[in-house]
Amino acid sequence: MFLVCVFAKNKWNQKGKKHANFLCIFDQKEEMNLFIENKTFLVCGAASGFGRAIAEALIAEGARVIVSARREAELKKIAALAPDRVQIVVADLFKEADQDRLLEKIDLSQLSGVVINAGGPPAKSFLETEMEDWDNAYVGLVKWKVLLTKKILPALIKNKYGRLVFVESKSVKQPVENLVLSNSMRLAVVGFVKTLSQEVANKGICMNIMAPGYHDTPAMDRIFAKKASVLNISIEQAKSSIESELAMGKLGNPKDFAQLALFLLSPASNFLNGQTISVEGGLIKGIFG
Repeated sequence: MFLVCVFAKNKWNQKGKKHANFLCIFDQKEEMNLFIENKTFLVCGAASGFGRAIAEALIAEGARVIVSARREAELKKIAALAPDRVQIVVADLFKEADQDRLLEKIDLSQLSGVVINAGGPPAKSFLETEMEDWDNAYVGLVKWKVLLTKKILPALIKNKYGRLVFVESKSVKQPVENLVLSNSMRLAVVGFVKTLSQEVANKGICMNIMAPGYHDTPAMDRIFAKKASVLNISIEQAKSSIESELAMGKLGNPKDFAQLALFLLSPASNFLNGQTISVEGGLIKGIFG
């Protein structure tokens, strides 16, 4: 429920005397309709973290959701929320063969939007990395996303409608210590999405990036562990140290993060395209963060 206040402008009569101001207050009882009920969405990396939160939020809005990840047991838990509206496809989307198998099982002509999301690379400083780490980071952060987009985009163009939401990291705007692989490779995704968004903007397709900061998800475990190792402190101390960096003093809730994803996946985001939106609780210090 929303409380809406409407203030009238001062009114003047023909003699130049001001009429009294007035205030109108009323309750808006109807919730905002995102028009995604019964629309079909694909959520990658749906087993946990942001992917799971977005999938569950879509289900709660009455959408039809295709959830994909490697862990079937976790996907089944999501499907149990709405068995008639959730389709499970177990796949390792880093592999092209698994992408093809996924796309064979879904009707691309019915697809309204896609959440392109997966976990990040190991937490390492530059001096700790080997060239194999960089090759793996390219595959895990860039290559599979480009490949899946290439396979899905023709159907969206044919439908003259589509929403693509990429879940990346606040590291594309402010580097995170000991995450040199993420800091570097995710910037390539930003350049790719920004460029492509310009090419398909007149085809009814909107592409945007969500750049989360520190949220209460399993992905944070590697960051806590790395900080604890570097500083020779406990995991709990590392977590407290990271939380103290946040203006809000706490980790974000992935369920809140998912609400913005719902908007970006909906028709309401029709004039929002090619943007990288930070969701980081005031962690980024730059003016344009």
